[in-house]
Amino acid sequence: MTLRQPPLSGVYEDPTLTDFGGWEMPVEFDSIRTEHAAVREAAGKFDVSHMGQVAVSGPDARQLTQRLTTNDIATLAPGEAQYAAITDADGVMLDDTVVYRLPADETNDYLFVPNAGHDGEMTERWASHRDEWGLTASVTNRTEEYAMVALQGPAAPDLLAAETALELGDIGRFEVASGTVAGMSSLVANTGYTGEAGFEILCPAADAATLWQALDCQPCGLGARDTLRLEMGYLLSGQEFHPADEPRTPYEAGIGWTVALDTEFVGRDALAAQEREGVEKRLVGVELLDRGVPRHGYEVTDTQGTPLGHVTSGTMSPTLEAPIALAYLPVAVTDPDTPVRVVIRGEPKEARTRATPFIDR
Repeated sequence: MTLRQPPLSGVYEDPTLTDFGGWEMPVEFDSIRTEHAAVREAAGKFDVSHMGQVAVSGPDARQLTQRLTTNDIATLAPGEAQYAAITDADGVMLDDTVVYRLPADETNDYLFVPNAGHDGEMTERWASHRDEWGLTASVTNRTEEYAMVALQGPAAPDLLAAETALELGDIGRFEVASGTVAGMSSLVANTGYTGEAGFEILCPAADAATLWQALDCQPCGLGARDTLRLEMGYLLSGQEFHPADEPRTPYEAGIGWTVALDTEFVGRDALAAQEREGVEKRLVGVELLDRGVPRHGYEVTDTQGTPLGHVTSGTMSPTLEAPIALAYLPVAVTDPDTPVRVVIRGEPKEARTRATPFIDR
């Protein structure tokens, strides 16, 4: 299968590349530790053009998107955004997304960002439900039209301020504004996936190289993006949830705060029942106390060896210099500092549960 190429393909300088969601994307440019430290201590830039961009406009754009996401987009004013889940009729997460109500000077009403490789599927989902419900809205997959660059780290605001006339201090968390960056027409959102200050910038694909080169900081790949998000306990599609391999609801995944039960959306009734009855397992942080690195699929047991659940994501935290993971465990053992074991190559390793985020930002 031919991998999709982001607009910055060919602009990078000697990265290590990998298949991610059907895209050929950089894993690292220097080393994961170097890139991770740059974001925690100064600034780093990521090509995140593999994330989907689907525009929804027209008289029923709000109603359509409201009925297909778990949060309440009716609360969004122009230039505001929110995090939400996309669920099936059973409340199982198909994807998570950020929904932007675009600034008033934009031609589209809403833009939502599915995960890598999901843009076609979610465009079809919006279009088919629009037709089923007899709504009037335009649904356009604009993923190939945009480049998306994430600039993250404590120095990111000053770095970006040097390339734009936008008053970045006026763009609050989960807000978006339109303007120019390095002379390129852009959307600038105060969002990110690292736990640090920073912005995600969308510009026309043809302008990607100019934008990338203007942001003079450490280029970062998917490896550092993963260690950074894991330290914050953020979900990764395909790891913490997958409709077939890891079917989980927002309540199980720890993002129940994104569920607005006073709205109507696909999966609402199932989630209302689960909210009343509670969940059996919940996503929780785990820190390994013995040597080793917890990886996806490793079994988690109690101290007697009784199986409890499994690791969904794990890494060696560069900030903590300790092995950390996320795992679905029974609610009764999710209190912080509960002793557990992670089985690595047949050997139970001493561990404890942790609240997330693992680090305080």
